[in-house]
Amino acid sequence: MSGFDEERAARHKARMQRKKALIDAHIQAAEEERGLLLVNTGNGKGKSSAAFGVLARALGHGMNCAVIQFIKSRSDTGEEAFFRDHPRVQWHVMGDGFTWDTQNDEQDRKTARAAWEQACVYLRDEKIDLLVLDEFTYTLKYGWLALDEVMQVINERPMMQHLIITGRAAPDGLIAEADTVTEMRLEKHAYAAGVKAMPGIEW
Repeated sequence: MSGFDEERAARHKARMQRKKALIDAHIQAAEEERGLLLVNTGNGKGKSSAAFGVLARALGHGMNCAVIQFIKSRSDTGEEAFFRDHPRVQWHVMGDGFTWDTQNDEQDRKTARAAWEQACVYLRDEKIDLLVLDEFTYTLKYGWLALDEVMQVINERPMMQHLIITGRAAPDGLIAEADTVTEMRLEKHAYAAGVKAMPGIEW
């Protein structure tokens, strides 16, 4: 190894040592243990997929989980086929489809309320370790549910229960209350090029 390479290696090692010290200090300072509220929002693809990835991780830790889908009405998705029969997953498809399909605001409002009532059951159940409310933000965006009502129930859930909410246009009040917020940004999508929604990728 040349003198230049040795100097570069030494600088790299010194930087990594400083970085490790900072990370170790942050890890040591993080002592609180409680259930987290995660929000996956934005116009990009992957919000629900990311939530289902966490669902798989939680099941790997032996957690009891529940999923409520607020918009989707189809029951032939790959994620449902994979998770639905798992003994520690309760899976509910409670939507009527997209608003442009239903074209009925009153029906959408009633459907959202019924799904929310089911969510409230789980949000009060200490045996549920992880709850996923898929495409839930639309109930707030369209005014089918009131944010104040929703946040009161969410904030009163069991202390160790984790909650993941997905959907576009998450309201500022929800983002402010969340512990972790991820915004998916759309760079490009195959659909715009005329490619059909493909099984295993889109559903």
